[in-house]
Amino acid sequence: MSLPNALQDRFQTLHEIIRAARLNLNQNLWDYVVGATGTETTMLRNRHALDRIGFRPRVLNDVSHVDASAMLFGHRVRLPVMLAPVGGLDQLGVGGGMTVARGAGMAGVPFLISSVTNQRIEDVAAAASGAKIFQLYARGDGSFIDEHVTRAMDAGYDAFCITVDSALYSRRERDIANRFAKPWRAYNSGMEFQAALNWGDIARFREKHPGVKLILKGIATAEDASRAVEMGVAGIYVSNHGGRQLDHGAGAIEVLPEVAAAVAKRALVFVDGGISRGSDVVKAMALGADAVGIGRLYVYGFAAAGAEGIVRVIELLEIEVIETLGLLGLSSFAGLDGTYLRPVEAVTAPHVLSAFPLLERL
Repeated sequence: MSLPNALQDRFQTLHEIIRAARLNLNQNLWDYVVGATGTETTMLRNRHALDRIGFRPRVLNDVSHVDASAMLFGHRVRLPVMLAPVGGLDQLGVGGGMTVARGAGMAGVPFLISSVTNQRIEDVAAAASGAKIFQLYARGDGSFIDEHVTRAMDAGYDAFCITVDSALYSRRERDIANRFAKPWRAYNSGMEFQAALNWGDIARFREKHPGVKLILKGIATAEDASRAVEMGVAGIYVSNHGGRQLDHGAGAIEVLPEVAAAVAKRALVFVDGGISRGSDVVKAMALGADAVGIGRLYVYGFAAAGAEGIVRVIELLEIEVIETLGLLGLSSFAGLDGTYLRPVEAVTAPHVLSAFPLLERL
């Protein structure tokens, strides 16, 4: 779709979108979006790990036309980028998950809607026009999971995702320091079921719902990735919850190569964690991802300008991805691999917004 010229003129860089989001969100909501668990070390490592990857460009290739699209779940998508599941969307922008669904469809990318939402999953699905995935926190027994699978599949979701890195709810100290009682925590009853979730439940899921594409989100080791694939899981989602669960974890992009090697093309591989620029998307794809998740980044667009703000984030990411691929000597993601990367030293201290150095000028 074509955005209004006024909005394109207003947001010509991602920095400007972030600035607008900050102005629209109160301190509690802003800290919820940018914060992480404990010392926030895992969040910082997400960004630091990305900054320690440099490029090895090839020259004298015809890059007069660069195609940044990809195929996911039978859909041609504009970019191999997914809107990651985020809780509390109804507090972060008008229309909550339904607006996010519309924005994803307008932008031509898939989205995952979290079960921590106050909107019916059927209504969110009805607002969508592209690939969509339902993400569940297992806050109930097997019948609870089965009910959500049935509802999601009946509503037309392309896949079903279970988050597996949240057995315990972490201490997010920005929220605690603000004494911020998140309204959507009302949906967090049943944590004892989440804590008890185990491989037997995944085996039961596969037996009960063999035709459903199952994604496990929160995989951080080759061992768990291999076990999941052997059980017939369709998607392995490398994630540390944006640094919001286990403190002192490794950066997600550091984990990606071992997981991709273990999966060995037997399932799709996704990754999120600190992805902030088009160059980050290209790095992740070079290391074996089939698609890249963005959470905070799309929320900035959502908070800044609703569905159209999400579209503008994807437009700007697309510009950056095309530029990066072209300057690497590639006309598409085909042929991109680890030989286009090299280890380098980071030149900036990591921060949740360190990929946007011009923020101080806005």
